[in-house]
Amino acid sequence: MSITASETDLKDYLTANDEHFRQLASEHHQHEVRLKELMGLTHPNEEEQIEEAILKKKKLQLKDQMEMIVSKYKASATSH
Repeated sequence: MSITASETDLKDYLTANDEHFRQLASEHHQHEVRLKELMGLTHPNEEEQIEEAILKKKKLQLKDQMEMIVSKYKASATSH
């Protein structure tokens, strides 16, 4: 799935101007960093495996919320 330049620009705009979007993006990024740490473990213990699964779900939920904001913004921009 590729992201168009205008979609990237819109996400940059929302990150700069929409506090809720910015918070979601920040949390998404924090989960991404931790997931990379967990995936880099050679032999993760059970607790780390559970944490990885939970973070993947949370990250997906955050992405869905961010996409809803992008879609709403696009819809309101095209209706004007």
